[in-house]
Amino acid sequence: MLQIKAREELLKPVYTQAATEFADLHDKTGRMRAKGVIKDAVPWERSREYFYNLAKRRIAQDDFVAELKAADSSLTTDAALDVLQGLCTADWEDNKAVAEFLESEADSVSAKIAEIKKASIAATIEALQSQLSGME
Repeated sequence: MLQIKAREELLKPVYTQAATEFADLHDKTGRMRAKGVIKDAVPWERSREYFYNLAKRRIAQDDFVAELKAADSSLTTDAALDVLQGLCTADWEDNKAVAEFLESEADSVSAKIAEIKKASIAATIEALQSQLSGME
């Protein structure tokens, strides 16, 4: 038992170094960017601002996506995002600009959602009418 413990203590630094090297190879910014996991590195000094703008954008964006999907149940999340992106005049990759757009243009986005809801209801009525006339 003492021999096993001594051997573990002897090998611990080697295994620790190997594990650290393995983690470093997989978690470095360059590797993560190459794999498409991240778009870019955020400097520590700007991280608070970056994540604030990202959170603000995602909260507004997710709220509008939910409204779009409620307005037209056939819309997928990606399709709803495409609608939002089509409305957005800001650079879609700039979280701060998109958040500001969604905040300042909330009325026009809501108007588009109402328009989509109206079209969805009209399509449903049309489909029901065609089913009804097929039954006669």
